[in-house]
Amino acid sequence: MRTLKFVDNAMTNELPSTSRSLPIALIRAREGVMSPIREMLAETGITEQQWRVLRVLSEHGPMDVGTLADRASLLFPSLTRIANSMRKKELLTQTRDENDRRRQVVTITPAGQKIIDDKVEDAAQIVAGFKNTLGEDKYEQLLDLLAQLDPQHDG
Repeated sequence: MRTLKFVDNAMTNELPSTSRSLPIALIRAREGVMSPIREMLAETGITEQQWRVLRVLSEHGPMDVGTLADRASLLFPSLTRIANSMRKKELLTQTRDENDRRRQVVTITPAGQKIIDDKVEDAAQIVAGFKNTLGEDKYEQLLDLLAQLDPQHDG
């Protein structure tokens, strides 16, 4: 696990203006990114967290709950609660691993995959909008820069 290195600025001990604060800028940007996604999901009856779970399972296939929590950027206890709700909605199944009975494997159901399939065009349009706003190169650069702040990022 990588750790970020913080350097004291000998020139000043002042905090940056809130308009130039990375944490505040990230929160504001998150809202700008998530707003159209929330609108897209409103008619599906699923939350943005449930969307992430479905996206990960659709992209990567069945996986254990620990890996799913990590890839969907959810805390394990939150995923447990979310998965229970999604099982009741028949969007995913959860079974014991045949080789390791302590391990739970989560799989997207056809109903869960249908939500992804029904919204793929809308989601692609949202991404296209971000790319249009930033430009393709800056969009990719932003993803690369944000990955550098991710403590689980390899590079």
